[in-house]
Amino acid sequence: MGKVRGEKFDYFAYFYACGCAALEAATYLHETFSSFDPAALTRQVDELHKIENDADGLKHDMLRHLAHEFMTPIELEDIISLSQDLDNVVDSIDDVMQRVNMYAANIRTLRPEVLSFTSLIVRCSHALETVLKEFKHFRKSKTIMPLLIEINTIESEGDALFAKSMKQLYTEDVDMRHVIIWTNIFECLESCLDFCEDVADIIEGVIMKNT
Repeated sequence: MGKVRGEKFDYFAYFYACGCAALEAATYLHETFSSFDPAALTRQVDELHKIENDADGLKHDMLRHLAHEFMTPIELEDIISLSQDLDNVVDSIDDVMQRVNMYAANIRTLRPEVLSFTSLIVRCSHALETVLKEFKHFRKSKTIMPLLIEINTIESEGDALFAKSMKQLYTEDVDMRHVIIWTNIFECLESCLDFCEDVADIIEGVIMKNT
């Protein structure tokens, strides 16, 4: 996930490590669902939760350093907000796996929309990881803003996919138990993209305030 410890804490290395964790979690979710096996879900939940726990460890380490800092590379409030929203990205991906496992007794196969969502989450996480790798150069970077626009575009694709998926679900499925289950899962999938966009919005705000 990248080295964030040292004599002087490197906040930009920390942000990038969080971006790597988000991409790792998104990729694992997509690969797991691409070869969906209900019998393997308990193990897979544990594997994804390890990624989420590692990301939490990074956050706690950063906050310990932040409590003793006199000067930070960007505003303290932005570091805290960005840290929280990056944590939300990984947590929301973990939550998708948890929800599917929770409903495993009623899910033998995944609806096709699920892989469309996870593909978008991987794309969004990859763009976010690239932004965070470049973030330390935000005052001069020519690539960050186009990537932030890309993240917003992917999130809009997710909104459209959510609307389409919900319409199909409520039109085609007469089993209210399935409707409730899949409504919950679709909402969790959409939240992953929403949190990615939240991170992009904070980064855009940092750039606007500091350039």
